[in-house]
Amino acid sequence: MKHLFFAFACLILAGCFLFAENKKSYLLAVILKGSASLMFVLLGILGASAVKNTDCGVIICGLILGLIADVLLNLRYVIEKKGKLIFLIGILVFLIGHIMYLIWAAGICKLFIPAILVCAVLTFFLMKWIFGRITAENPFKIFGVVYIGAVALLNVVSLFNMFTAFSQRTVMFFFGALLFLLSDIVLILNTFGKEQKLKFRILNISLYYLGQILIALSLQLI
Repeated sequence: MKHLFFAFACLILAGCFLFAENKKSYLLAVILKGSASLMFVLLGILGASAVKNTDCGVIICGLILGLIADVLLNLRYVIEKKGKLIFLIGILVFLIGHIMYLIWAAGICKLFIPAILVCAVLTFFLMKWIFGRITAENPFKIFGVVYIGAVALLNVVSLFNMFTAFSQRTVMFFFGALLFLLSDIVLILNTFGKEQKLKFRILNISLYYLGQILIALSLQLI
């Protein structure tokens, strides 16, 4: 593995971000979060360049979109009047980023139609469970269904790829996508649940950055 400095820097900056956010230093938190996300983007770009991977353009686009979305999701605390709109735009950018990941994963998937069917069942039961534990306005619920559906499909396709196109990259990519899904579930429950808890925020951010780091590292593998 090359350029692991960026992975460690990402996690350190993410920890600093959590500290700043908890202290309600929201502008500093946005800067720190954007810096943390820049680290996994650089990790992906430099890692892919080092091993001369030529089929990873959409994954790098996904990483960059993740950086943009990360900034937007916390910018809503800085620009409070447009907070809901900025949050929804951030989720939309994240969704497009997931689609970038899905384009790559679907491109090597030999069981895409079965994956869609499994995803539909998984998303139904997952959203039923989530909606029983949160209170949110309809626009957020609609975004939530589409978003979680896309992430669930990414996970199912990535899981199938581990068995039908087994490689170090498909294994690491799957675990990155899985951590991403778990992070999103924790984020939704903590954001729209009855009470926001710091321990869940820490778990959400930890799972998220570890997931993005694994996806970025997968670009160095074949």
